[in-house]
Amino acid sequence: MSEETKDLLVERMTENLVVLRAKLGVTQAELADIAGMSRQTILAIEKKQRTMTWNTFLSLLFIFSANKDTKALLNLFEILTDELLDYITVKKK
Repeated sequence: MSEETKDLLVERMTENLVVLRAKLGVTQAELADIAGMSRQTILAIEKKQRTMTWNTFLSLLFIFSANKDTKALLNLFEILTDELLDYITVKKK
């Protein structure tokens, strides 16, 4: 997966983070706790004061894809794409 594609997916997650978090029904502090980061990090990303890292993106993707409602939004917002699924799927040799 190209860096441009990763940047696009991170941008989409950032743009929709407030909606995804609200749909999951958690506060910034609760999401931060689940993801293993600080509430200030979530706040800064939501306010676009901090760029989301790829590792943070993957952590949030895991959390949101585990819930049927937020997983549907990941698809709707074109965050959970076929290309991303291919990239993160471990293929046996």
